[in-house]
Amino acid sequence: MSSAESKEERLDRELIELLNELRVALPGVQVLFAFLLGVPFTQRFEQVTELQKDVYFLTFLCAAVATALLIAPSAYHRLEWRRGDKEHLLVVSNRLALSGTVFLALAISGSVFVVTEMLFDAPSAAVVAALIAAFFGWFWYGLPLLRRARH
Repeated sequence: MSSAESKEERLDRELIELLNELRVALPGVQVLFAFLLGVPFTQRFEQVTELQKDVYFLTFLCAAVATALLIAPSAYHRLEWRRGDKEHLLVVSNRLALSGTVFLALAISGSVFVVTEMLFDAPSAAVVAALIAAFFGWFWYGLPLLRRARH
């Protein structure tokens, strides 16, 4: 990054960075969502408990919301194209992307719960899913927020 970077150059660079970051997250959420779409149509789904169905459905909804939020910055960009307020576009898109990662972390944690509960029991599944949620929380949000607080 050049110290002589203009505001317009900075905004262009930040938009490219955001869109590149979304290219990393989107395939993961799309694969998870596609997998979750097929689960109710498997033979074993008839054997799941009410708790597993409830957690599965919440997980499915979280994956759908994550997909919408992570794709939203691209749609927003297309609709706001050449309107002259790239800074606002970046602020809104950043919030959408961060919200999308929250729902993605919830969807992954829910998926871990359902699989673990099918293999073991509900208390084990709750512990494992909580640990996974904490793992995502720390590495996706805790570390960057800690660094931000220190500076």
